[in-house]
Amino acid sequence: MPDPSLFILIGAAVVVVLLLAATLKIIRQQQVALVERLGKFRKALEPGPHLVVPFFDQIRYTLDMREQVVPFPPQGVITEDNLMVSIDSVIYFQIVDPVRAAYEAQNYRAAIEQLTMTTLRNIIGGMDLEAALTSREEINQRLRAVLDEATGKWGIKVNRVELRAIEPPPTIRDAMEKGARAERDKRAQILLAEGQRQSQILSAGGDREAAILRAQGDREAQVLRAQADRQAAMLRAEGEAQAITSVFEAIHAGQPDQALLAYQYMQMLPKLANGDANKMWIVPSELNDALKGLGQIAGGEAQDVREYVSKATSHFQRPEKVDVHAEIEEQAAKDRKRSDETVEKAIADAKALEQNKLAKRQAGRPELPQSPEPVADESLPLGDPQEMEQP
Repeated sequence: MPDPSLFILIGAAVVVVLLLAATLKIIRQQQVALVERLGKFRKALEPGPHLVVPFFDQIRYTLDMREQVVPFPPQGVITEDNLMVSIDSVIYFQIVDPVRAAYEAQNYRAAIEQLTMTTLRNIIGGMDLEAALTSREEINQRLRAVLDEATGKWGIKVNRVELRAIEPPPTIRDAMEKGARAERDKRAQILLAEGQRQSQILSAGGDREAAILRAQGDREAQVLRAQADRQAAMLRAEGEAQAITSVFEAIHAGQPDQALLAYQYMQMLPKLANGDANKMWIVPSELNDALKGLGQIAGGEAQDVREYVSKATSHFQRPEKVDVHAEIEEQAAKDRKRSDETVEKAIADAKALEQNKLAKRQAGRPELPQSPEPVADESLPLGDPQEMEQP
């Protein structure tokens, strides 16, 4: 038969273990335990080990102090334009006062859910469907303000409220999809028409500039050809004038007499008759005059001829020399200056156009292509041959 004292020891050990289990309470991190003594709140236990009076103290509530995420099932809400929409929401809240959260509300989760439903009905009921679909941020802010104010006395802080989905009826969704598709088609047609319009404008501007440039090129070519013909004629005339002047001066510097002239004329007669096409040679009548001149010179009238030639030489005035090369250089300098001004004007127009595009891009407005003013319209005209300085 076993010893009764052994049973007593085992029973005492069991009682001690039960007393220790009822006395020592361990609270986990981020949790708070509320202790009641004989049904009345006594204290809140922080994380860690604690000793309580067994059979008198009892942990009534253990609350999680971390931020909690509570999703609510979809709810039907009627908008201002009498359309039923289904709203799915989620709330982020955190317990800041565990005593008030446990004793101020019987079930704070259910209370928050019901408060969310009624507040959503009030907010969405004052909006039409279009505003409800496009004002989620406003709805979140208003709902959070109402919930935060109502749950403050429960010791709960509502951090965020998010609407996960707003689902209109299927017929309304089909109508909205058709409207969106029609709007996209409209924008596409507008963009296509605008692109065609800009393309036609650019093509017309290019044709206009090309025509202007061709006309300007033809005008410049004609002016340059006229100037070249004028300068060539002036050079030929100057060469002939200088040749005639040199011959005239050489002849009169040698003081020729009538006999020399007659002799030279007689020397030229064989050359005149030496042509291949000459079939018959006719003695000109001037030959008689030349022979008469020779006779007059032999008769003693040579002194009168010399005096006549001397008087003719004294009345001769050499024509003013025209410096065609200087005129060509002056015209070339004017052309270079005009070309430099045209290039600078084109560079300035390009910079202005680029700055205009950059300003429009920064302002966020759609950029519309502009046809730049052709350089040919504002370029300096070429020199007119009639307006150039006459030699």
